[in-house]
Amino acid sequence: MTAETTSGVARLTQAFAGHSKQAALMPYLMGGFPSITESIRIGQACVSSGADVIELGVPYSDPLADGPVIHAAATRALAEGASLSGVLEVARALAPEVPVVLMCYANMVFAPGAHAFVERLAQTGACGLIVPDLPEGEAQEVLEACDAQGLALVPLVAPTTTPERLARIGARARGFLYTVSVVGTTGERDALSEQFAQVIGRARQSTAAPVALGFGISNAEQARAAAQAGADGVIVGTRLVRAAGESADPAAAVGALVGELAAGLVAAR
Repeated sequence: MTAETTSGVARLTQAFAGHSKQAALMPYLMGGFPSITESIRIGQACVSSGADVIELGVPYSDPLADGPVIHAAATRALAEGASLSGVLEVARALAPEVPVVLMCYANMVFAPGAHAFVERLAQTGACGLIVPDLPEGEAQEVLEACDAQGLALVPLVAPTTTPERLARIGARARGFLYTVSVVGTTGERDALSEQFAQVIGRARQSTAAPVALGFGISNAEQARAAAQAGADGVIVGTRLVRAAGESADPAAAVGALVGELAAGLVAAR
């Protein structure tokens, strides 16, 4: 089956089952940073270097979950004219090569209406949607819209999520369960691995979907520790966005880092 005929949920299932690493490698990139064209190049470099899934962020002026590095990248992207339409074109360019999951905030979804937004996303070939500020009471509408288009609505859980909410969220997870490793926003952190197993184990008890760990993972050692603690996928964002902003050749810089992360996950097998 091709990317055009396979549902987004099925493509994500294949990505988690078909990689050659201990855990799927899931780089985050900010759409439109440093530019739309460059973010496509960065995504292609991620794929060439071993990415299994791409999380593609839509720049937003007042993000809830993003730390200072990603917030700054979003601010710069917006100043350069990045828009939802432009980021969807990034998704369209990358989707034939890799499963793409869009990360955006709830007002972008509800302004045009959930079904209209998800239909537009599906037309790009993307596989799923992450909405970190999606109110639980409105999640069903977005879930139904995603199910109708074969897309995965990927929920997030945190160390502070109560057991009751964790069970509800895990039961409706599609594609994977985005498991936040720490309390707080995205960003690089030095010491995390000692809590990975507990966080992952708690999430896994709530869902039949793959468990992907994110927030704070920034190097091959931490990615390997997450995989060895049982994560099905490892999400790395801030370190890659920072590299994109610091290098004269963002695609090459991010590709090199993704290659290091992929090598660490292969070595972990």
